[in-house]
Order: sequence, then structure tokens, then C-alpha cells
Amino acid sequence: MGAGRLRVLLGAAPGVGKTYEMLSEGRRLRDEGRDVVIAVVETHGRAATLALTHGLEEVPRRVVTHRGVELREMDLDAVLARRPQLALVDELAHTNAPGSRHAKRWEDVDELLAAGIDVIATVNVQHIASLGAVVEQITGVPQRETVPDAVVRAADQIEVVDLAPQALRDRLAAGLVYPAERVDAALSNYFRLGNLTALRELALLWLADEVDSALQQYRRQHGIEGTWQARERVVVALTGGPEGDTLLRRGARIAARSAGGELLAVHVAGQDGLRSAAPGSLADARALVEALGGTYHQLVADDIPRALVDFARSVNATQLVIGVSRRNRLWSALGDPGIGATVIRESGDIDVHIVTHAAAGRGSVLPRLRGGALSVKRRILGFVVAVVGGPLLSWFLLSFRSADSITADVLAYQLLVVIVALVGGIWPALFAAVLSGLTLDFLFVEPYFTVTIADPAEAVALALYVVIAVLVSYVVDQAARRTRLAQRASAESELLVTVAGSILRGQSALRALVTRAREAFGMTGARLVAADGTVLATDGEPVPDGRFTTLEVRRGGETQAVLELHGGDLDATTRRLADVIVAQLGAVLEQTELAESAREADVLAETDQVRSALLSAVSHDLRRPLAAAVAAVGGLRALGVELSAADRGELLATADESLRTLTQLVTDLLDVSRVEAGVLAVSLSPVDAMTAISAALDELGAGPDAVELAIDTDLPPLRADPVLLQRVIVNVIANALRHAPAGTRVRISTSGLAEAGEIRIIDHGPGIPSDARDQVFVPFQRHGDSDNAVGLGLGLALSRGFTEGMGGTLTPEDTPGGGLTMVISLPLVRPVGTEES
Repeated sequence: MGAGRLRVLLGAAPGVGKTYEMLSEGRRLRDEGRDVVIAVVETHGRAATLALTHGLEEVPRRVVTHRGVELREMDLDAVLARRPQLALVDELAHTNAPGSRHAKRWEDVDELLAAGIDVIATVNVQHIASLGAVVEQITGVPQRETVPDAVVRAADQIEVVDLAPQALRDRLAAGLVYPAERVDAALSNYFRLGNLTALRELALLWLADEVDSALQQYRRQHGIEGTWQARERVVVALTGGPEGDTLLRRGARIAARSAGGELLAVHVAGQDGLRSAAPGSLADARALVEALGGTYHQLVADDIPRALVDFARSVNATQLVIGVSRRNRLWSALGDPGIGATVIRESGDIDVHIVTHAAAGRGSVLPRLRGGALSVKRRILGFVVAVVGGPLLSWFLLSFRSADSITADVLAYQLLVVIVALVGGIWPALFAAVLSGLTLDFLFVEPYFTVTIADPAEAVALALYVVIAVLVSYVVDQAARRTRLAQRASAESELLVTVAGSILRGQSALRALVTRAREAFGMTGARLVAADGTVLATDGEPVPDGRFTTLEVRRGGETQAVLELHGGDLDATTRRLADVIVAQLGAVLEQTELAESAREADVLAETDQVRSALLSAVSHDLRRPLAAAVAAVGGLRALGVELSAADRGELLATADESLRTLTQLVTDLLDVSRVEAGVLAVSLSPVDAMTAISAALDELGAGPDAVELAIDTDLPPLRADPVLLQRVIVNVIANALRHAPAGTRVRISTSGLAEAGEIRIIDHGPGIPSDARDQVFVPFQRHGDSDNAVGLGLGLALSRGFTEGMGGTLTPEDTPGGGLTMVISLPLVRPVGTEES
């Protein structure tokens, strides 16, 4: 009998429905006639899951007593003796009780498969061995029960049982996953929305990797060489040169454009440019690849383009990023087309990106017009062609000289002049024309080997020949000059478009304009210095004591700033563009000033709004206790009125209560002004959460009839200011007690997660809509503004300010079943030596 087939149901977290799906599939297969048994299932008391077990045969479990505790384990021998077609096995990573045949349940499953029994099993992503450390980093919970990756990957079928994170939290809040007493702790710890989202992504990515491996195996088995673009996979070719950083970051951006994109860097050691690597450059590139989340590969091959393309195909790459050649154009024209051109030709359906970099040229430098239309190298090459080509051509023509060959000789020398003109311009062509004219007269015009001309007609013909050569040279030179002018005009247009667009990018436009100016004019450095000497923007390497050109940025006749261009001078043609950049810099500086003025105006407007709210609040909230205090004191001082001891005591109590209220209101006003000004005095020290909560409850006079405590006694101390923390807890608890329905208690719990401790204050009141939660933290605001008898509306604003001043956060969340949960999160103070490595 052959081995059985394993089907694994993979979940991102407990409660997503793996066991439910396994039982549903077992019932479906049973209805189709398969022999199905439940080998082991853990319902965790969930009614819906338990209901699915009805009607399915369940193999009785084996009872094991360990340290006085009865453990019910899967009876492997009983399942093997029953020999069903399909066994349902829950919790694949489970550790068996001591004394069992195998230490792990997945080993029991291996034996079932070896016996030819098909198995459907469940496992959560946190139990996969290779992901344990990642899951612990996300959730703060170490995983003790794991299953090797190879066991899960060896499954014939893997399915993700997926459920949206918020839907899982809703199930948890409804009591469908854990009992009610565990719901709050689960929601505030392992089942946080961020945790569930990260675990879900982890499960999907792990499965995607498994699917990708299966796809690669299928392509190898069927000899498929073309790429299947199931996922974005970017290969970056590294030469070991300084351009590696640029290429890798560009490749990482391309890979990040699609979910699940991969970055692979490859260096091919061989001949040509990819062989020589700068010392340490490859090591730096490898470190950068790993920092960007990619992988590094190294190959050895003589045919570098072919090796790159073959590697890209082997990893099913969709994009190939290479750098532009560092060789000059003449070498590329005279030699082979280069690696880039060959890769493009051989890449087929792989997209190739050729990325420019600093090693290929320093930015987009404007073509300079000084020194003639053609470069010095071109002119020298023209003279070389004339000096070398003339004698060679004369030797060739002299071999076939005859009385009738003069016409062909003249045309041959004319062709030489045209070639020299095309290569070197007018001066080498004039030299070639004169030299070829003298050569024609000396070698091919009778009398031979003299510079005399017997026939006047031949003298005219020779003169015409020289004139034609000069004209051809002039035409070629003008064409080259106009080409240079067109290139410069194009570069100027690009520059003008860039600087015109930079004005729309706000403050970053200053740096963009300075950078563009340095690149356009081919300078080593540039910086913009304000009139007071402040450096506003810089790019490149300015040389303070070197030669540089200064351009003033003026407005209204006054100098706002000075643009310094280091590394050379500007000619008349480039100064026109420099003036454009200077004008744009002036506009950007003006825009920056206007934006700063607008921000100051916004601050003044906010201040006026706060002042108006303060005056409105003071006019009402301070008037009541002040009026009550004045009335009480006035009654005590009234002449001719005899007061009883009870009346006097009542008036004194009223005055005392009113003055206390006034003191608290004034204290809150002073505190909120300190918070707003950023001058809050904070003295951080280790604070026990229970101590701070007890002090706050004592201050409020709240007893067990109003508050329920769920304190984690193992929680390390919080790093906080004890006085400020107590005020935060008092304000939040008071707010919760105020809104809690009659007959309900406010729940206060503490817990730790990674490096933070949390105090959760939970009520079941009306709650706060999500779109109104930020408003409750604004000074002088009360949610609903329905009750002006509860103070200035500073409590939550102060609480958030105090918490953030201590390096923590105060965030509102929905309470399962309705209400508001306020979460105070502060750093933990762990004893030395207990930090996680």
C-alpha cells in the first residue's frame, strides 16, 4: 500500500476556523462515501465546532496520568488498528504526554501516512519552526510547541484558512473563541489588530513561498525556460563599482511597487567590466542587499551577459536592473556593443532597466559651446586620418596610375577630404585638401614628381578641387555646430522645465534647484547662502577657498541670498540660464516666507480659538464655584444674622468645596498651558502600576462596588512620573465612572507586551464614535457638549499631554459589547540582564 496523502489547514491565529473547516471537510467526504474518523480534535468548548463532530466516528483517546493530572492523547495504535481511509488530526504541533511513542503529534501523523492513511491536519503559523522568532517579535509571546518546516512543506496540499483581523476580533468579542473572562486580556494582548494583521501577512507570505517552490519544481520537471510572471522578482546586476548603491536602491523601489516583490543581487566574476571590483565594494553591496530585504548571489562566467540572463531566467525574474556603461561612446562604437545591449537583445520577456549613475557622468551637464563645434579629440583624430590616410591612398592610386585615371584619382582624394571633414571638421579638412592637392600635382599631373602645372586647365581644376574641399569642410563643421546647439537647446529646455516645476514642490525646491544648477553647469559644488550667512541649501563639495562664481538672488533691490557655484566660471551663454535659476530661487524664497507667515497666522488663529474657548469656559465654569464661595462667605459675615452651628457648618463646607473646585480648575489651566508650551516638568522613575492605581482609587473614593481590578502581579515597573501618572489615571477613571451605566462596574486591567506596559480602563457606557475620538483630547472640549457642569473639558487633554510627556501613549478603543476602553501605554523598566537578545 502506498503512503497516505497529507493535507494541512494553515491558520494565522487561533479562532480563524481551522478545526471547523477540517470537520466540515470530513463530513463532506464522509457523505461522498469515504471512511472518515476523528483521530483527535480540540473543540475548546466552542458549540459550533462541537456540533460538527456529531455523526463522525471518533476514535477513543488514550488517557495518560502525568504528575497526578489526567491527559487525553490521540491513541495512535487504535487509529492504526481501525485503518480508516481518512483521519482528522487537530493541532499538528502538539507535544504528546511523557511516555508516548512519539514526542510530537506530527510524528504520529508520519506513522499514519506511512500506513497508507490520508490525514487532514491543522496548524497555526506561529507553530512553524522557522517563524517562531518572528512571531515572538510581533506578539511578545514565545512559542514552545513547533513543527519543522519540512513536515508542513512535505504536505500534498496546504490551504490557508483566512479570516480578516477585525472579523476575528469581532468573533472573540462575541465569545465565540474564548470564554468571557479571557476576552479582554486576549483583545489587549495577542489579538491586537496590528498583531493579527502581521500574522495574517506572515501566513500568506509563507504559503506564497511554498507555492513558488512548487512552481519552480514544476517548471524544472517540464523543461519550461520562459519566465512566468506570477510575482515581481527584480534582479540587480552588480559590478563592484560605486554605482552599486544606486542600482540596489532603484531595484528595491521597483520590487516594492507590488506586494510580495523580491530583490536579488548578482555579481558575475568574469572578463570585461564586471570582473574588476573595488575593494570592499561587494561587501558593502551585500550588506545593503540584506538591509533592503534581498538576497546576494555570485557567479563565475566568461560570457557575462549570457550569465546574467540565464540567472534571471533561473529565478523566474520579471525585471533586470543594470547600470549604464562606464565606457565612452567612441570605445563603444569601435568595440562590441557592450553588456547592456547584449542583455537587452537576449532578455526576451524580461524587462531590462538601464540605470544611469555618477560613474557614467556627473549629472546632466549642459553641452559647452566654447572651443569650436567639434571636440579637440575629434579634430586630432581628423588630422590623424589625413596624415595616415593620404599616403595610403597615394600608394594605392599610384599602383594603377595612367593617363586616363586622373578623374578617378581626383574623386578618390575628394572622398578622403570628405571623410576627414566628417571626422575632424574644417581645419583637418583644409589640411587634407591642401595636402591632397599638392599630392595630386606631384604624383598624378604631368610633369610627374614636380609641383609645376603645364596645362592651365589643370591648374583651374586643382583650384576648384581645393575650393570644393573647403566648402565640404565648412558644411560639415556647421552641421556639427548646429547639432551641438540643438543638444544644448534640448538640455536648456529640460533644465527650464525642471526649475519651473521645482517652484511647486515647496521647501524641497531649494535643494532641488541648487542640485540642478550644480549638475547643469558641471560644477563640483553649489550652495545657497542667505544674506545673514546662513546656508539654506548645499549640494556637492563646495570649496570655500577655491574658485567659485557668485550669483545674487535679489528682491526689491535687496540681496536675499547668494548662489555660489564652485569649480569653474560661467560663460555668457550659461549665465542666461543661471539668471533663470536665480529668479526661481527668489520665487521659492518668497514662497517659503509666505508659507512661514501662513503657519504663524494658523498658530495665532489656533491661539485665538483656545483663548475664546477659555474665556467661554471661564465665564461659566469659574462663575459657579466663585459665586457659591462669595455667597457662603457673605452669609458668614452678615451682620445681625445669628446662624446655628449647622448652618455655619454648611456654609463653611460650601465655601471649602467651591474654593477647592476653583483651585483644581486653576491648576488644570496652568497645566494645560505648560503642556501646550512644551515646558511640562517630568521626573521619570520606576512606578508600580498597582500602587498608582490604588492611589488614584483612594483619591476618587471608588470602591469594589464601582471598580473591578484585573492586575498582572508579574508586570515590571513602569517608567513614569508618579504624580503625573496618578493624575492621568484619576482623570480617565473619573471619566469612565461618569459614563458607566448604573449597575455596571469599570474594569481596570494591567498587562505587558514586549517593552511596554498597559493600563486598560474599560467601561460599558455609550462609547465615542471613531470620527469623534480626536476631539475629546482637545482642550475645552466635552464630548457632546451637553453638560457644562462637569468642568472645563481639560481632563483627557491633560491626560494625553501628561502621558506623552512621559514617553507613552493614551489611545481610545471600543469595548467589546459596547463602551470605551482607554489604554495607557508606558515603557517598562526591566531588571538588568532580562532584556531580550
